[in-house]
Amino acid sequence: MTEIDSPHATYAAAGVDIVAGERAVSALRPHAERARRPEVLGTIGGFAGLFKLKLDRWREPVLASSTDGVGTKIAVAQATGVHHTIGIDLVAMVVDDLVVCGAEPLFLQDYIAVGKVVPERIAELVRGIADGCVQAGCALLGGETAEHPGMMTHDDYDLSATGVGVVEADAILGPERVRPGDVVVAMGSSGLHANGYSLARHVLLDIARMPLDGHVEEFGRTLGEQLLQPTRIYAKHCLALVAETEVRTFAHITGGGVAANLSRVIPRGLVAVLERDSWTPAAEFALIARRGRVERAEMERTFNMGVGMLAVVDPAEVDRALAVLTARHVPAWVLGEVFKSRDVADLVAKDSVRAVLRGEHPRF
Repeated sequence: MTEIDSPHATYAAAGVDIVAGERAVSALRPHAERARRPEVLGTIGGFAGLFKLKLDRWREPVLASSTDGVGTKIAVAQATGVHHTIGIDLVAMVVDDLVVCGAEPLFLQDYIAVGKVVPERIAELVRGIADGCVQAGCALLGGETAEHPGMMTHDDYDLSATGVGVVEADAILGPERVRPGDVVVAMGSSGLHANGYSLARHVLLDIARMPLDGHVEEFGRTLGEQLLQPTRIYAKHCLALVAETEVRTFAHITGGGVAANLSRVIPRGLVAVLERDSWTPAAEFALIARRGRVERAEMERTFNMGVGMLAVVDPAEVDRALAVLTARHVPAWVLGEVFKSRDVADLVAKDSVRAVLRGEHPRF
């Protein structure tokens, strides 16, 4: 039996280009260096990121961590060829989960999986991640880019990240701080953020056959530009509220919608009653509902409906909280109030319900 002559196998021939990976690291380095804090030691490229925690800043520090991705919003970025904003969404999904308990985001590490390393595209993705970290006030401590030939097409990629924050042990926010009479303050979203894109794409692209590069009158720009509007990052705004007012807790509005996410931070025996007529959802939500004939309940458990973050505050602090957010150019309004469950028994179908929406959205 004779062996068939064949060329020497190489990693590059198998689909992994180490040289391109090295070029990608060089291309992304300037962006990563922008997202630093004084506590960061060293530069991008080591085996581990180093962060010197200054313990004298805290009396009893507690570390908080969160991991998340961007979901199928990435499909819009890939279809349009616009890759420099999706990283902002990634940071938002992580740091705004951290700040719910009152934690200050310290650093983030990303993971980028690609079918083929294209250095310029990797640099664009990291550019967005760095932009998000700057907005959040955290450091981009490092990350990993992995090439997966055979598992992903050349143009495919996916993003995830883990963030770490810190909060004083006696300052951790949560359900145990919430009291009857507390007021729910809403902070407006910048659009769909990074949730519900599977339904949005199904309705707008598959059912309505709307082109991503087509101008949409309601938006004043193309559908692709609207769908890629970066997620508003609330971390610094929330920390400002904690510093200047009496905040009981926050709720980051992601998958599940307003009521479901607020329910996670309302304790047993209490219920938050929220008023739909206190705001009008943005045009994209009305368009999805109309083109897909999507029922209101389905819309409200899939999308944020124009509400990106909620703060539950002491009733005496409401005016101050609204003033703080307005000064920071964050749309904010009173959304509802916290009651004892027995006082709103007619609204609560079962004991597990902790937040309810009542009334109608004007013009939706």
